[in-house]
Amino acid sequence: MFGTLVNTLAILLGGFIGTICNRSLPRRYQVIIFQGMGLFVMALGISMSIKMEHLLISVFSLLLGGLTGEFFKLDKQIDTLGEWLKRSLKFKSERFNEGFVSASLIYCIGAMAVLGAIEEGTGGFPTILLTKSVMDGFSSIAFAAALGVGVMFSAVPVAIYQGTITMIVFLFADTVDVAIVNELSAVGGILLVGLGINVLEIKNIKVVNLLPALVFVVLFMLIFAS
Repeated sequence: MFGTLVNTLAILLGGFIGTICNRSLPRRYQVIIFQGMGLFVMALGISMSIKMEHLLISVFSLLLGGLTGEFFKLDKQIDTLGEWLKRSLKFKSERFNEGFVSASLIYCIGAMAVLGAIEEGTGGFPTILLTKSVMDGFSSIAFAAALGVGVMFSAVPVAIYQGTITMIVFLFADTVDVAIVNELSAVGGILLVGLGINVLEIKNIKVVNLLPALVFVVLFMLIFAS
């Protein structure tokens, strides 16, 4: 779990530095940082999604995942959680929820998060997660500078998500299929493209409600692709 711990601390440190900058950074600089990060997120998502091999599985995963997320109103539940955190900790940041949700999705949905957790779960040195820690640390400075303290709290879902994958792989290492990881990353890339569109304020896509697609793609790969 060393890699996940370092990753969590990097996000907290970067988010703290960015939050301090947020208080004094002029609005026009916040906007350009936000636009740059939005373009980066879209480029990252596209680079991940082009590796897709099982088109039908990915399409049906997104459709069923979206319907499931919409049925359970995941976006509203996440917003409620964000508002509860904001009230409980008495933060006044107007973009707390946006920072929390956006950063959580970016840091969790990605090939490095999954592959890094798998690498550590199989007993290898966490090279991928340590590399991801450096990237997440610097990007959290930029995000927190634009969105405020909510970015720091994305460290919590990152710790839970990557830690859970590491433990599952540690217990069931022999059953991990590289094809499943690749398809999971491809669908995650599509979700990141949607998030990038949101960040750039092109259109409001309910990315949170599409998150169950990540569960469906694993299930479909286990059933059909194996």
